[in-house]
Amino acid sequence: MSATEHPPAPAVTADLALRGSAVLAQGLVPDALLLVADGDILWAGPAAGSPAHTARRSIEHDGLILPGLVDLHCHGGGGASFPDASSPADMLTAIREHRRHGTTSLVASLVTADPTTLRERVRDLAQLAAEAEIAAIHLEGPFVSVERRGAQNPEHITAGDADLVRELAQIAGGALATMTVAPEVEHAEEVIEALAEVGAVPSLGHTDAGSAQMTDAITLSRTALRREQGRSPLPTATHLFNGMRPIHHRDPGPALAALDAAAGGELVVEVIADGVHLDARTVAHVFAIAPEGNVVLVTDAMAAAGMPDGQYRLGALDVTVDAGVATLTGGSSIAGGTAHLLDVVRFAVTEAGIDLVRAVRAASSVPAAVLGMQDRIGVLAAGRRADAVLVDAQLRPLTVLRSGEPVHGVDG
Repeated sequence: MSATEHPPAPAVTADLALRGSAVLAQGLVPDALLLVADGDILWAGPAAGSPAHTARRSIEHDGLILPGLVDLHCHGGGGASFPDASSPADMLTAIREHRRHGTTSLVASLVTADPTTLRERVRDLAQLAAEAEIAAIHLEGPFVSVERRGAQNPEHITAGDADLVRELAQIAGGALATMTVAPEVEHAEEVIEALAEVGAVPSLGHTDAGSAQMTDAITLSRTALRREQGRSPLPTATHLFNGMRPIHHRDPGPALAALDAAAGGELVVEVIADGVHLDARTVAHVFAIAPEGNVVLVTDAMAAAGMPDGQYRLGALDVTVDAGVATLTGGSSIAGGTAHLLDVVRFAVTEAGIDLVRAVRAASSVPAAVLGMQDRIGVLAAGRRADAVLVDAQLRPLTVLRSGEPVHGVDG
């Protein structure tokens, strides 16, 4: 060997070699290869440029490989509800329902309840977070608008309480990621400051605020988040348009203020693109206005996700599901969604006309960044957890991998 020659690099040893068209960090790669070992991705990129390797097992997929999806806003599924579950074991039913359909990282959402109930549910969810069964916790209330409460129980809606925020965050043990608060409720400013202080992201929603009030709350949230340098420098808007004062030309309300902020890169807006909460054209308009990193797809799913029509509960309220649409029993308010996140991605692509890669990122890398977990989940890239969803041409799940291991019970 001459002085200028170098010995060949040793072959990479992988547990799994996964090959096929994939949505990677750089976009859609027609012939990609992922090498996985010990639950993490060792290498990801075009197969032609892959390192020498050996693998204990190989999968060649003729559909599409997506990153494991990340749902920022989910109340339940499979007949189980996080706000109503009596134990972490019950909550696992909902987690596994969504995991089988491609959501490998899930934020468990609660609803407005009395402080004692919130403490109990947060304690159970904190255990699941510590066991890596969920990614984090989202509190939807109790500091929201009575007028725009949707399926929130009005009996327990209260003025803001920063001390309760700090207490729940302590119980959560670092797992509290987001909390929905209406800008106009009394002491909302103190709640926003407390959320940033404990490392959680204010999510503005269920609000009857005016446009200027919404803008002020966004500015306050951004300032607090930058100062504390927590999960994300950007606040979010809880399910844009839903649970908000409608837009009127003489009263623009909070939604247009949220869209303005998202367009300027100052806010991340949640969008429930399930064909029930929003018209497909509304979804298309949001994606046309806001940049890629400022729109996130969510389900707002409740217990009926993956289940037949019938009677369910969401917190203290009865819910009727008819033709897949959940509404408060005896009323007309939508009471959460019944779709899985992959269904939402599919609707965004096929009905709203959103570019596939952008829709996938809105359900993977963008929510991962909101959680401050972009270095671990949401992207098929080296160093990330080996979470992937293998889908067919209709974006139906065929195989789900979490930490490189198949998830049982996948049913497209």
